[in-house]
Amino acid sequence: MAIVINLDVMLAKRKMKLNELSEIVGITAPNLSILKQGKAKAIKLSTLDAICRALDCQPGDILEYRKSD
Repeated sequence: MAIVINLDVMLAKRKMKLNELSEIVGITAPNLSILKQGKAKAIKLSTLDAICRALDCQPGDILEYRKSD
């Protein structure tokens, strides 16, 4: 897929664990892990909003488009 999820990068920059983000955002750690691994088929805008609030970042810090061959 051409959309890359950089959630692990933002977690490292904020020195935050996935479980911490899970508690703040109100989403289970396994669901966030699926998103982090790029295996999610979709993300709700409300979820993206909550993640951006928790990590104090922009959606573009988490989502990246990479042209595929």
